[in-house]
Amino acid sequence: MEYEIVIGMEIHVELGTKTKIFCSCPTEFGAEENTHTCPVCLGMPGVLPVLNEKVVEYATRTGLALNCEIAHYSKMDRKNYFYPDLPKAYQTSQFDLPICTGGVVEIDMDGVTKEIGITRIHIEEDAGKLLHESSEGTLVDVNRCGVPLVEIVTEPDMRSAEEAKTFAEKVRNILEYTGVSDCKMQEGSMRFDVNLSMREKGSTVLGTRTEMKNLNSFRALVRAVHYESKRQILELKKGHRIIQETRKWDDTKGTSSSLRSKEEAHDYRYFPEPDLVPIIIEKDYIAKIKADLPELPEAKKRRYIKEYKLPEYDAGVLTATGILATFFEDAVAVYNEPKQISNWLMVEIPPLLKEKELAMENISITPIQLVELLKLVKNNTISGTSGKEVLKVMFNTGKNPGDIVKEQGLAQMSDTVELEAIIEKIVAANPKSVEDIGSGSDKAYGFLTGQVMKATKGQANPQVANEIIRAVVAKHLG
Repeated sequence: MEYEIVIGMEIHVELGTKTKIFCSCPTEFGAEENTHTCPVCLGMPGVLPVLNEKVVEYATRTGLALNCEIAHYSKMDRKNYFYPDLPKAYQTSQFDLPICTGGVVEIDMDGVTKEIGITRIHIEEDAGKLLHESSEGTLVDVNRCGVPLVEIVTEPDMRSAEEAKTFAEKVRNILEYTGVSDCKMQEGSMRFDVNLSMREKGSTVLGTRTEMKNLNSFRALVRAVHYESKRQILELKKGHRIIQETRKWDDTKGTSSSLRSKEEAHDYRYFPEPDLVPIIIEKDYIAKIKADLPELPEAKKRRYIKEYKLPEYDAGVLTATGILATFFEDAVAVYNEPKQISNWLMVEIPPLLKEKELAMENISITPIQLVELLKLVKNNTISGTSGKEVLKVMFNTGKNPGDIVKEQGLAQMSDTVELEAIIEKIVAANPKSVEDIGSGSDKAYGFLTGQVMKATKGQANPQVANEIIRAVVAKHLG
């Protein structure tokens, strides 16, 4: 029997506001434990929350960017549940009247466009963080309590780990462009819950689903989907029933384990938050935010293909993040060679970033410096090989390419008189090569070129040198 994977996702994204959702505590990551707190986010008796207006703005931007309908009337609700890392023991979230509904995101899989439905996007507060590594037992850091989130809930439209990854990457890119979040998964700014079930291929009936919580990387997302789908298929083939449950993913072991039975909505005993008024969003407010949206990745990709005549692949890579797209556009603005710039951004710079474990926003090279380097290569001041070496020095030191070329003596020799004198000596010292060329062996030209590069320490302009070699050899052959 063949099985088909059915995947839906819940993506939790921390919004990039300066303060928390219901109080003025800062949201800055990395502060000393339990220092970004106050009576409101600690849930002390008698406190009253006040909704951060910026959270509503960012949620609206998110919904519009993901093609959702924005609700003119929504409200906050209390989600009751045992949260060991949320002092007030309930989460302020949204239940039946979320701020955004009915969106869609298109993904491209092997040249085929597929739509992934967005069921809803709602706003809520984040919980704290449990620290299990302490010798004193499990400790809790409540700095994250009250940090604003949007939760993006999809339809069960994905059918493979690759589709789930592509969708998650697309959402990440869109949110980065809109500026609502930095989406730094290493800091917990973006986390994935995966709802996964298996069904007989061709069937329209959904199987029993499990939920994998808090996946914090695309790699973990793919591995978790592969593992869980295989686990469920094995259970089904044994004749066992899949239990609806929440499972914990261990990325180190590459396995999942049962955490608890999966709750339904009624288990949370939702009721309207009595301390917060409903959220009313006017049409003019929505229109203003929509008008302020930046050019999003898909539109930018289409423009790069049309305006810069780039291949679709190049355009896709360059628009994957706003940082990279901005760098590219700044470079093209002063040097109209988009394909050359694209090649270096896609091929030469990523390995340098990976080696230093840096992101593009941390690069020490400016677009102007990269352009200066590319001009040196294009006008044959330095060779392409030397250009790559110069790039490494630029990356590590921040120095300008022209200064590096002078310091290291990397400029190519293009002076024909100087090169001809060197080549005359080399040809005269290798009569066998001249004889081989006279007999029809062009391989000897390669040998002579190698000797010239050796004599000039790699600084001879290859094109100029080859022309002179052929002329000198022809003269020797009479």
